[in-house]
Amino acid sequence: MNEYLELTLRSILIGCGATLVMDAWAWLLRRWGVPSMSFGLLGRWLGHLPRGRWRHESIARATPIRGERWLGWGAHYSIGMAFAALLLASQGLGWAHAPSLPPALCVGVVTVLAPWLLLQPALGAGIASSKTSAPLFNATKSLVTHTVYGVGLYLAGLVAASLWPVSF
Repeated sequence: MNEYLELTLRSILIGCGATLVMDAWAWLLRRWGVPSMSFGLLGRWLGHLPRGRWRHESIARATPIRGERWLGWGAHYSIGMAFAALLLASQGLGWAHAPSLPPALCVGVVTVLAPWLLLQPALGAGIASSKTSAPLFNATKSLVTHTVYGVGLYLAGLVAASLWPVSF
């Protein structure tokens, strides 16, 4: 197997695993009464992009898009895989064969910049949730969630390394 194919397959495995850990965290938060973003809203935003609309005053009030939930969930996992690819591209396949926590945690924390600077402003929430009713809480929740994603990268990396320990 060539290196590019291995990097791609490991990115898919590790990214899906890390995103699953992140989703488990969001589920736990919801059980504790802490709401989280509906990925249908992410799908709605993506559905409006081909129509030339990338910024909304409030994505919740925007016209719903057919299949927005599926689109949002697909994008959520695709983004998780892309960030895993970023980890593997920056650390190399050596990391995938022997994962360590610091690089995974660093990538996880850095990924919070995507919602803070891109998604939240585009959805109408402002930079780092500054236009919401509880900006510090929401920005902190995003940071913690992306830190959990970083831990998920490490855990998924360990699982992938145990199932697929060496290059072919």
